[in-house]
Amino acid sequence: MQSYQAVIFDMDGVIVDSEPRHERAFHEIFHQMGYGETHGIHFPDYYGTSDRAVWKDFVERHQPTQSIDELIDWKRSHFLEILRRDEPIFTGLPELVADLAARFPLAVASGSDHVVIDAVLAMRNLRQHFRTVVSVQDVPRPKPFPDVFLRAAELLRVRPEHCCVIEDSVMGVEAARAARMDVIGITNSFPAEKLGRATRVVKTYEEIRRWLVT
Repeated sequence: MQSYQAVIFDMDGVIVDSEPRHERAFHEIFHQMGYGETHGIHFPDYYGTSDRAVWKDFVERHQPTQSIDELIDWKRSHFLEILRRDEPIFTGLPELVADLAARFPLAVASGSDHVVIDAVLAMRNLRQHFRTVVSVQDVPRPKPFPDVFLRAAELLRVRPEHCCVIEDSVMGVEAARAARMDVIGITNSFPAEKLGRATRVVKTYEEIRRWLVT
């Protein structure tokens, strides 16, 4: 067992298989706006960041009539419809969370808004296992800055260097490193070589369980 005092989960791509559904929601809205083939957004570049980052670049490129806040609300609403219909919690994730919650205080630190986090954690009764939840809405800067992870550690009352983060994205790994935390990178969204800055790279939730528990 590793000598950590807390575990912090990213959400998108770690708890829920949401990245393809984020892309679907964006694509469907781009199509409705008339930019189905010309939106110019390469989604992997934004894994681990917020919707605002995507819309900011889109608005700079296309100057749509809608404001960024209107576009964020539109996409969030559409994404939640998809998410609630699919309930795409990763296989093995609920069991890992329950196992770790019996040993560590847990937090979620996500680039998503609270309404999305709440919808995800309502699935499979996951919310009960997390002592605190931090959204990008709660901090000044998104990943790859360390703010969400540092805020989670603060709320858990655990020093950053005693926390372990579970992440799936390159920006998330960088954010955890900037927070002076160890980070397990799981290859749900990127190949292992892209997550090379992680303390440890794994393919399965069972590997995480073995690393943190046994």
